[in-house]
Amino acid sequence: MNNQEAAQIFENIADMLSIKGESVYRTLAYRKAAESIRSLGRDLGDIWRDGELKSIPGVGEAIASKIDELYSNGEMVYYEKLKEEVPVGLVELLQVGDIGPKKAALFWHEMGITSLEALERAAKEGRLRDLSGIGAKSEARILESIESLKRRQTDRISIGEAWPAAEAFLNRLRELPQVAQAEAAGSLRRWRETVGDLDILVGAKDAGAVMEAFLAFPEIARVKGQGETKSSVELNNGLRVQVWVHPPDRFGSALQYATGSKDHNVLLRELALKQGLSLSEHGYKREDGTEILCSEEAQVYETLGLPWIPPELREDRGEIEAALAGGLPDLIKLQDVQGELHAHSDWSDGGASIEEMAAAAKQAGLKYLVISDHSRSLGVANGLSIERLHEQRSEIARVQESLGTTFRLLHGAEVEILADGTLDYPDEVLAELDVVTASLHTSLRQSRKKVTARLLNAIRNPNVDIIGHPTGRLIGSRDPADLDMEAVFAAAAQHGVVLEINAHPDRLDLKDVHARRAVEVGCQLAINTDAHQPDHFGLRVYGIATARRAWVTPANVLNTVSAKALLARLAKRG
Repeated sequence: MNNQEAAQIFENIADMLSIKGESVYRTLAYRKAAESIRSLGRDLGDIWRDGELKSIPGVGEAIASKIDELYSNGEMVYYEKLKEEVPVGLVELLQVGDIGPKKAALFWHEMGITSLEALERAAKEGRLRDLSGIGAKSEARILESIESLKRRQTDRISIGEAWPAAEAFLNRLRELPQVAQAEAAGSLRRWRETVGDLDILVGAKDAGAVMEAFLAFPEIARVKGQGETKSSVELNNGLRVQVWVHPPDRFGSALQYATGSKDHNVLLRELALKQGLSLSEHGYKREDGTEILCSEEAQVYETLGLPWIPPELREDRGEIEAALAGGLPDLIKLQDVQGELHAHSDWSDGGASIEEMAAAAKQAGLKYLVISDHSRSLGVANGLSIERLHEQRSEIARVQESLGTTFRLLHGAEVEILADGTLDYPDEVLAELDVVTASLHTSLRQSRKKVTARLLNAIRNPNVDIIGHPTGRLIGSRDPADLDMEAVFAAAAQHGVVLEINAHPDRLDLKDVHARRAVEVGCQLAINTDAHQPDHFGLRVYGIATARRAWVTPANVLNTVSAKALLARLAKRG
């Protein structure tokens, strides 16, 4: 059993308990375990054999015993019994927009629907609309969402799954005595939000020895192709990996070529031809047949009179022209971000106390943290009533006193933008908070006019500082809301409201093209992790990468400033 399969079992348990109507606290325990297992850099089986299951975030005694049972016996009795109570096929229904646990249970109990195919058939036959709370419009949206789900099902994986796996391979390869260097390539190195294969380039003189060592890695399930300088394999967790080996003196040109994109490389080759050169993965050739070898990637660009172009920009979106004109942006870097403006604690659906989250943020190199737990209407996330929100402010003050003056803790909230466009807390409550993030979580399938109006209403509220994960998408599982993005950008720029790039690899929302357009029309951005547990602060790298793909500089990002400057800016806009 690989990590993804184990994580899916715990995710299924959480979904099935939700359909049964179990408490949110119980389902969250299994969901957090699934998330932690998915993000592991090591094989879960190895961690189990080493007796280190409790070192995994979110895995306590109860979950650890279930993992032990799973790996010892090949199955979990609790899961098998649960499948007898709740058909596992119902879990598929939760991937459909507008269907939560209550509706899945309704379809099951009232119509005997226990699979996506049965749901689609019932919707096409017009049998859903007669159920309480459904109707013809909801039935049509369900059909539309099922079609969208079919289109999304591809072999590509999240960048958040791909990078940890690639880094584990890179570290192993770099330890081999024959290897001079090893780097990721392809869409992975360009930090696209999803990737197909993991492409890895190795610089070594003895390609055969490297290939022999690589193919002996224990996580390889099958070899799909094998040659002297290239091998393709499939891992135990289903990921596909391709490794190329090139001589060190040609490594730079090979890395540039393998990184792509295809369109970017076409432009480079055209530029080379104009200068009497031909460019390939092996380097440059002059018209007389002599070669220019590039051991470093920067030499590929320097030979054409260009500065090195960061991989995130290599998408044929004007980067060659900007490089020729000396106009490449000074892209934001991880160390530029000073604070986190959107994080959750165990007061709502987070997995750690305020004190633990503050300690983790400080350990991650941040200088301030905004605790932004969910507002009262989001019951599934244990949203805070106004009374609990006030109690939390006292707790934040207590924790701040223990932290001293080297780290600043601020009080915020992630406030739900309700289906009618109003906000989940009254203005007088919002005005008490240091930072207000307003977000869409529900009714995302409303018409473009209606869902856009909801977001614009939040932007126009003088107490709202940030719009969190603006489109509400979940990559590969939930489509974005059908927003008029130009209207959103114009309003945000006019009212000085910040738009978030949510760094969680399941969201990356705003996506790169939207973030670039937002900056073009004068919007300010924030890069936040939406952290729900201490190790989530490490997800910043994905938000930074998305921002870099969007040509974003530190000046475009609010949380590159100090806490003092942050509060001054927010106070200035009212």
